[in-house]
Amino acid sequence: MFLNNSLYEERLLPHLIVDALGKYDEHPCLYLGGETATYKEVRRKVSQYSQALKEKNIKVGTRVALLSENCPEIVFLQLAANVVGCCVTPLHPKGSSEDHAYVLNDAEIEVLVYQPSQYEQRARELAKVAPGVNRFLAFGPSEVGEDCTALASTFDPAPLTVPDIQGKDVNNIVYTGGTTGKPKGVVHTYASLTYMTMMQMAEWEIPSRVRFMVVTPLSHAGYTCLVPTLLRGGCLYVPPSFSPDTFFDMVEQHRINATMLVPVMLYSLLDSERAASADMSSMVSIFYGASAISPVRLQEALLKWGKIFAQFYGQTEAPTCFANLRREDHDLDVPGRLECCGRPSPWVHVALLDDNGSEVQRGTAGEICVRGPLLMQGYLNKPEQTREVFEGVWLHTGDIGRFDEDGFLYIVGRKKDVIITGGFNVFPREVEDVLSAHADVEQSVVFGLPDERWGEAVTAVLKLRPGVRQSDELLSSLIDSVKAAKGSVQAPKAIHFSDSIPLTPVGKPDKNQLISRYQT
Repeated sequence: MFLNNSLYEERLLPHLIVDALGKYDEHPCLYLGGETATYKEVRRKVSQYSQALKEKNIKVGTRVALLSENCPEIVFLQLAANVVGCCVTPLHPKGSSEDHAYVLNDAEIEVLVYQPSQYEQRARELAKVAPGVNRFLAFGPSEVGEDCTALASTFDPAPLTVPDIQGKDVNNIVYTGGTTGKPKGVVHTYASLTYMTMMQMAEWEIPSRVRFMVVTPLSHAGYTCLVPTLLRGGCLYVPPSFSPDTFFDMVEQHRINATMLVPVMLYSLLDSERAASADMSSMVSIFYGASAISPVRLQEALLKWGKIFAQFYGQTEAPTCFANLRREDHDLDVPGRLECCGRPSPWVHVALLDDNGSEVQRGTAGEICVRGPLLMQGYLNKPEQTREVFEGVWLHTGDIGRFDEDGFLYIVGRKKDVIITGGFNVFPREVEDVLSAHADVEQSVVFGLPDERWGEAVTAVLKLRPGVRQSDELLSSLIDSVKAAKGSVQAPKAIHFSDSIPLTPVGKPDKNQLISRYQT
């Protein structure tokens, strides 16, 4: 039998990018900074930046870190990095100098590309504490590094080509939020991120010629929307910052038909005075995820704007979309449906396992475990933690969930967050959902604190809706609501009120910060 490996050659992310950018010339591709760039213009910029990277000896496998707020250059550079084949690590724009230094050294970064208008001083600091970084490239004039934008402009645009890479080659190293100690570097290959994109195209209800607004950092979650937008022949719209006014203005002015939000952003839109008057008629799909959403607030959004919401569930180790709640599944006539995260994607294996690694019965809670081509390669430089998370040939997500009779998946909490109070297990998510259902509550976070009598005391931190004041009557009403819904064991022993809930860099409630704040 004649076999040739070329017959089975994979098409990877760089192939998709080159193909997508080459399909159109004058169609709008990117709206950022008040200007629209066409596909032809973006293609030319990507070519110039890729040549600039090669000029600085950046090639397949070179480890490059990015530090920038949303700007056109970050889009050109990330697309160029795929065309070159280097390994990219994003630094969170709101991270500390210590956080950034840790990532640069742990990932053995060789090149730092940054936005000097915002991060010149940070680059100067990092140059002193990250000895492995031997090239500094800036999006503009800089005293620390070379002007990469000026260098790119010296090259004539040329046809884009695909680098000599394989699916097993590393595409990026993304660091977890670090809520349980030092962040871990999650290693993804070209194959895993290509599969993620394929699953997005299959599972997400993205309109044709999509006008996709990105309000999250393009170096992180926002970038996951870029390639699907290009493959749909659409345009990515990026406002200067997120606020209800800028959001509604852009939707109305540009007839935005898709966007991605974290729940706290949706809450701020719902609480805005413009929520009642803004023209949202163009919107087809609002994707939401990254943290648990309040079912009551989601119901409010559905009643206000209709069935335009779609939830995605994943984690850095199995990114973005291994379960999805489609628009049509946001069914107000099915009690409790809005509490779920959807059905597992048919493109991966998903199971709920007990502590012995056996599947639990339908309706019983177990750890959500995944396997398939979507998964990370492992944690960088952490073989023991990699073995632990891949125990039993599954990726153990650390989330506890249960399936209902229709195959919808409900997340009841994190395995490490289970509160053991008086010998009983309490899942924070279940208590949070009850508290969030109260008419006066905007957001709730529940966790356990050490307690001499109970072992752990169920503790809640609440952000109230605008105009609501805390009172003894409100406190009693909240505790009684949990007792009625879940029983006295799960009722909070203490409730604290806060004007804001701290978030991790990826938009999840920062429970570690809250525990430190309220632990006596």
